Amino acid sequence: MAQSTSATRSHLSEYEIWWRDHYNFLEDKGYKLRNRYSPDWVPSWTNTNKTPINCEDGVRSPHYRLLDARRTHDGARVSLKSIVVSRHPYEIEIGRYFCGSPLSEDPANHCVPIYDVLKVPTDDDLAILVMPLLRDATDPFFDTVGEVVDCIHQLFEGLHFMHRHHVAHRDCMQLNILMDGSMFIDAWHPSDQYMSEDLKHPARHRTRTQSPPRYYYIDFGISRKYEASNTNPLEEPIFGGDKEVPEFIEDNHRPRNPFPTDVWYLGHAIQETFLDVKCNSGFSCVGFLGGLVSDMMHSDPTQRPTMDDVFSRFQVLRQGLSNWKLRTRVAHDEERSLFDLLAHWARRIQYIVRRIPPTHTLLS
Repeated sequence: MAQSTSATRSHLSEYEIWWRDHYNFLEDKGYKLRNRYSPDWVPSWTNTNKTPINCEDGVRSPHYRLLDARRTHDGARVSLKSIVVSRHPYEIEIGRYFCGSPLSEDPANHCVPIYDVLKVPTDDDLAILVMPLLRDATDPFFDTVGEVVDCIHQLFEGLHFMHRHHVAHRDCMQLNILMDGSMFIDAWHPSDQYMSEDLKHPARHRTRTQSPPRYYYIDFGISRKYEASNTNPLEEPIFGGDKEVPEFIEDNHRPRNPFPTDVWYLGHAIQETFLDVKCNSGFSCVGFLGGLVSDMMHSDPTQRPTMDDVFSRFQVLRQGLSNWKLRTRVAHDEERSLFDLLAHWARRIQYIVRRIPPTHTLLS
């Protein structure tokens, strides 16, 4: 069995072969893939007693069209995304729109930056977007209510920003919300984010209170930008990753305004991440968000608040939270031992003594 597993991991999958075949092209453009994708790759466990799964080059990329790389001129880690341009004709345009001045300089802009767009020489309909390497926004766990408030603030601020500039994301679900690596001491492995880049130990990190991350919206493949004069744009329904949108379920052929649908998507993402938990565990201590999120998920799109309303209402809720409440522990099912409780209180006292604020986003 061990030999079979080793042989399997020695062979690239079909989509990994595509990246290997573009290794030299990407290197010429200034982006170096990991050794696994080099045309000259020899597995590091060859002729050794090492187990492939414990080797850095034994871990496959989990995504079909995504891969990590290093930018050669400064060593920065980036994410590469191959897109079919004819299938997603607005993704490059919208990404560049938010990356251009002055929008790129606005702190309310939480759209993932696009560093570069590479035309694939072997296929005129393919392009590769170069973006920062981001990670799951919910991993590691949130430690305090203030950290959750920071996250929600940035998500509301970011979607509000997009809508103010007449862009509907149309797929702002949980999986399309990521964060940067500000809180990490060690670089993490892109295909196993729990582990360090060399796969030798868990990636060490601080809390979000100590090193607050920045949250980003990604994937503008089905997004649309409208003229400011078009106050009620109508689009044929298009299903994103979240299939539970009420208006699509009840009538999936009727053209709809995508902006209220965005509000539902984000409300549902917050509901799933922070509110759908049992009492006295998980994120039960952020129940103050419940009324707002419920309104965002109203079954009638015309009854949902706009992002102007959502952001304003959130500011009022935020103002009503004391510092003590913001420093309250967010307990998880995996972290309910006496040791975890004592560790939280030790951090809490340290933050107070060092005057580290419980949140880092400013009220508008």
